[in-house]
Amino acid sequence: MRILFMGTPDIAAECLETLLKHKMTVVGAVSQPDKPKGRGHKMAPTDVKIKAMDAGIPVFQPEKIKSGELIEVLEELRPDLIAVVAYGKILPKYVLDYPKYGCINMHASLLPKLRGAAPIQWAVINGDKETGVTTMLMDEGMDTGDILLSEKLKIGEYETSEELFLRIGKIGGELLAETILNIETITPKKQQEEGATYAPMLTKEMGHINWSESTDKISKLICGLNSWPLAYSFYKDDVVKIISAKKGEPSKGENGEILGFFKGKGLKVKTADGSIYIEELQFPGSKKMPVEDYLRGHNIEIGTILK
Repeated sequence: MRILFMGTPDIAAECLETLLKHKMTVVGAVSQPDKPKGRGHKMAPTDVKIKAMDAGIPVFQPEKIKSGELIEVLEELRPDLIAVVAYGKILPKYVLDYPKYGCINMHASLLPKLRGAAPIQWAVINGDKETGVTTMLMDEGMDTGDILLSEKLKIGEYETSEELFLRIGKIGGELLAETILNIETITPKKQQEEGATYAPMLTKEMGHINWSESTDKISKLICGLNSWPLAYSFYKDDVVKIISAKKGEPSKGENGEILGFFKGKGLKVKTADGSIYIEELQFPGSKKMPVEDYLRGHNIEIGTILK
């Protein structure tokens, strides 16, 4: 079977690698255009482009695809199936209709829950106990296609989105491979609309911690926004990024008040119903580091209110 792979970030590259490990015939890869990255703003290839080029697979990076830009690629490669993982654009009808076995997407949630751009992060932010991966036969809607296979997995209490990404990349790649290998015998199932929820794109602004929220909600926000865009708060005039934290016991004080540093636990901050121990943070101009390391060379005033 001739497979065209469409994807962009690291989770997609992980899935592409899995298909190659299963000795599948990947005839081409379509990815987003290279973008400037880092302080020098040098053009950087996508993770899928790097993986495909390493495997000797031709790569195509059209700026747009909705007006027929992929027709020549499709006619040249003649794919029987298109595998899609986090490509980053809605596929137009001419692409969806081209391959014999359709376009198969690996989506990082248990559809119809968490349709959209950021299902892994929102599963953590929402405090879900479990999530999963789903393969579906794509249609013109946003993650509304018929379900092919799915697999559940538990979310750890302090598991970050970055950690969950790594697990889902491996599990999702295997599920995608299983789907492709059995595509002729799997019976697609319609999604139930009444259970549908959405996972919109993340913004930097949503990382601002409201210390009047519950301990659990703040904890999940910190985990869910790690590694991007990261939760943050204001210490006086400085934006402080909160990398990791653990839930603490009920405490007296004003919401957001720094109650003290406790060795082996972290910087204790009052929340609406308890407290949070900040374990790792990042001040402006500084690297991410454990609170204990930061305090060796800097002072954090007890009693200051984080805003």
